[in-house]
Amino acid sequence: MNDVTTLDRDPDGTLFDPRVREAMSRLADSPADLLALETSGAVRTAYHAVERLRAHGSEGRGVSAGALDLLVRLNTAGRGVGIGELARAAGVSSRNVTGLVDTLERDGLARRTGDPADRRAVLAEITPAGQEWIAAFRKPAQLAMRALFQGFSPDELTAFRDLCLRLAANQQRLAEHLSR
Repeated sequence: MNDVTTLDRDPDGTLFDPRVREAMSRLADSPADLLALETSGAVRTAYHAVERLRAHGSEGRGVSAGALDLLVRLNTAGRGVGIGELARAAGVSSRNVTGLVDTLERDGLARRTGDPADRRAVLAEITPAGQEWIAAFRKPAQLAMRALFQGFSPDELTAFRDLCLRLAANQQRLAEHLSR
């Protein structure tokens, strides 16, 4: 975990982590490589900060971060959702989703139902208790995210969202290219 108290500023005022810069400078062949490697480290640091906050908020309520993602998806679906569809949406295995559904079902927050279109298929859906859980989680989650992104303008948040999603799209294209 990176300690943000060790951050420093470049002459232009932008933040950097001197420890990451030092470590990555040994891997970089050019200033562009170093910037990309440092940026990757910064993305990882930011990801861990969001995940720590999210995990703290959900686990304090008895639900893991993975189960929370699943519960949110089920809450917005408005109907039962297949395990395979949930796995694709979350980018995890069907086996992982099955375990999460087991946990949510044990806690009374989700249930399995039959698929009216395919008698062999099983759907997962949120229960009324799951909807109540989401309703109770909504306000604390809003407050936490508001605090986490404090000081960012709407334009900065929009740009940040765009950059993160472009990064994810690049990774997906790379993964598809490498799997050929």
